[in-house]
Amino acid sequence: MTNQGKRHVPVLLKDAIEFLHVRTGTTVADCTLGMAGHAAEIIRRLGPQGHLIGFDRDSEALELARLRLDEVASELGSLAPRITLIGEAFSSITRHVEPASLDGILADFGISSLQLGEAHRGFSFSADGPLDMRMDTRSSPDAAQVVNEASERELANLIYEYGEERRSRRIARAIVRGRPVTTTGQLARIVATAAPAMKQDRIHPATRTFQALRIYVNRELDEIRALLEAAPKLLKPSGRLVVISFHSLEDRIAKDSLREGAHKGIWEILTKKPVTPDEEEIEINPRSRSAKLRAAERQGTGTRE
Repeated sequence: MTNQGKRHVPVLLKDAIEFLHVRTGTTVADCTLGMAGHAAEIIRRLGPQGHLIGFDRDSEALELARLRLDEVASELGSLAPRITLIGEAFSSITRHVEPASLDGILADFGISSLQLGEAHRGFSFSADGPLDMRMDTRSSPDAAQVVNEASERELANLIYEYGEERRSRRIARAIVRGRPVTTTGQLARIVATAAPAMKQDRIHPATRTFQALRIYVNRELDEIRALLEAAPKLLKPSGRLVVISFHSLEDRIAKDSLREGAHKGIWEILTKKPVTPDEEEIEINPRSRSAKLRAAERQGTGTRE
């Protein structure tokens, strides 16, 4: 197993597994395999008649997940379930999964430790690297193209909308003046100079701008909406949906979608309030601090308008 795999700590693992209610012989889709932390626990519970279907559009993550799951399956021997891995975005799930065929769907919307830890991926300013941020390197544009080709107004709008950054206009103006911007370190310095950290800030001043670019480049919110729309059609009655979000935009979409579905008789919401990590988990894995888990159960064929 790689060093990244050994370092990886899946967020809200115990709660996610409990709410999924994984049982032997069932079929579960892990829509965000990442380093396979959640998936490894799922396959331990599925049994030889079970089936895990895993998605990840990041080819590096998918290969590491494959190695991890092969390792666990080898440990399980004849008790291992069938495993199908798909190197595509989870919005493609309806092309690979039959309607009403799943007993559980899990999606962890957070960026993986692999992506954050590899400077060449361009997700983080903690180590200087090319300004990329694509989860699927086959797609386009990358963050450098957005930063260097978008108008000042377009940059300001996307930083405000996806990063919830109040100083977006000032930052966009500085980025345009600083072009060409080619590395994560250069962008972080431009943002920090234009909008320095305030006393009450607990995060680096470039955090929201990087978040905005990453969401925009990877169309993350559209992906989430597509999955939440598809989930009721793919789950069997009493099938479970579990989603883990890491910032307010993701969580708001999940909350509103589940509430609307509950009103129509599609979902029974299992988490009246989102489940969050306890202090012990936060101490072990500080990145889990902002995680929120929501879960729901598919109700019959309810479609009440």
